[in-house]
Amino acid sequence: MGSTLLGKVWDLHTVRRLPTGQTQLLVGLHLVHEVTSPQAFDMLRLRGQAVALPDRTFATVDHIVPTDGQARPFADGMAEQMMAALERNCREFGVPLFGLESDDQGIVHVIGPELGLTQPGMTIACGDSHTSTHGAFGAVAFGIGTSQVRDVLASQCLAMDPLKVRRIMVSGALEPGVYAKDVILAIIRTLGVQGGVGFAYEYAGPVVDRMTMDERMTLCNMSIEGGARVGYVNPDGTTVAYLKGRRFAPAGDAFDRAAAWWRSIASDPDAAYDDEVLVDGGGLRPMVTWGTNPGQSAAVDERVPGPADVAEPERAAVADALAYMGLEAGRHIEGTRVDVAFIGSCTNGRLSDLQEAARVVRGRRVASHVRGLVVPGSKRVRDAAEREGLHEVFREAGLEWRQAGCSMCLAMNPDRLQGREVCASSSNRNFKGRQGSPTGRTLLMSPAMVAAAAVAGEVTDVRRLLRHTEGS
Repeated sequence: MGSTLLGKVWDLHTVRRLPTGQTQLLVGLHLVHEVTSPQAFDMLRLRGQAVALPDRTFATVDHIVPTDGQARPFADGMAEQMMAALERNCREFGVPLFGLESDDQGIVHVIGPELGLTQPGMTIACGDSHTSTHGAFGAVAFGIGTSQVRDVLASQCLAMDPLKVRRIMVSGALEPGVYAKDVILAIIRTLGVQGGVGFAYEYAGPVVDRMTMDERMTLCNMSIEGGARVGYVNPDGTTVAYLKGRRFAPAGDAFDRAAAWWRSIASDPDAAYDDEVLVDGGGLRPMVTWGTNPGQSAAVDERVPGPADVAEPERAAVADALAYMGLEAGRHIEGTRVDVAFIGSCTNGRLSDLQEAARVVRGRRVASHVRGLVVPGSKRVRDAAEREGLHEVFREAGLEWRQAGCSMCLAMNPDRLQGREVCASSSNRNFKGRQGSPTGRTLLMSPAMVAAAAVAGEVTDVRRLLRHTEGS
């Protein structure tokens, strides 16, 4: 019987089996940012330890950096301290840093792939939940906590629990106006926010095969929101084409050899899975979250459910979410007023995301009551967008064009909701207080849907705007 990609990569990186039943796993690439690393570096100092493999560790700044101006020192004293600590730690321990002065600065899960650091067959760890993004390349990538960041810095290894594998097959073809963000939101709604606990998700099927690398990264990025520790797509020709010519990817004959090996680690045709799920991609519509976790979502043409529409264990959570969001059961999610539109994040801050959003707002104006931010995921994304003139499209529509960073995804920076504002957001989490205000409300959707909501001033079906655009 064949093996899954997870099984192959896991075995290749196993140092030993621990008495606890865990695996001591070698980490091929360690990505670091300013929020979860200061205490980890301090723990190394206290123990008199060095970073084991500094050439396998790369750092960037993303979470706390302001996006409307990045002059130092930052106005936020805590942010400035975190920034200075990362700079000091990287100098002292010999870790490469893509700081604000670097053309490669950006969100950690955007710059890793665009620089070619992320490659198939790797194990990748980062002190950030959405490290699963890198699984789009056929890597086994997972988020870790600060104490584990310390462990990887000191030993380049982690103790990991073994994982089961669930293959999620997405059949058919997506209709125009339906994106990877809609696919993953539909999957999470179906399987639940805890449905993936103990699993790695392998995404496959015709829809996934046709996805670009940007789309696959969106899909894998939100695996953690469904409870999975890892999400991945098997490497193929799309993967290989994306990596060719990237700075840290192999070159020349070495690239050809690497590409052959990358393809070989894909799951075998006769691999066994612990579970399989089939999703009808052709039946998917644009999705919008209505509640306070990513599993509480509805298609744009559906009504908001109430406690009576769900199983008994979920009823209290649904009632609580509706009360917090100020929504009524039974009403359509379309038409919900929005105050803020946010396009960006490690989920949807790549060039193709900005291109789709620009396609929606081109020649249109944002509703007068909507405050809109467009935040590229990296400096390279920003530069590429400006070469295409996308920044002018957004500005002419009334949206703010910002510097690269995490921005309003998690509000560890000045970009925050105020009071009870409702935000149409292309980010990954809609938890209470996630975007900076303890009473702020977040509706997750694709970047194109965010752009449509910004123009309409309320949740609206982007497919209508796209049809009108194409018809004109």
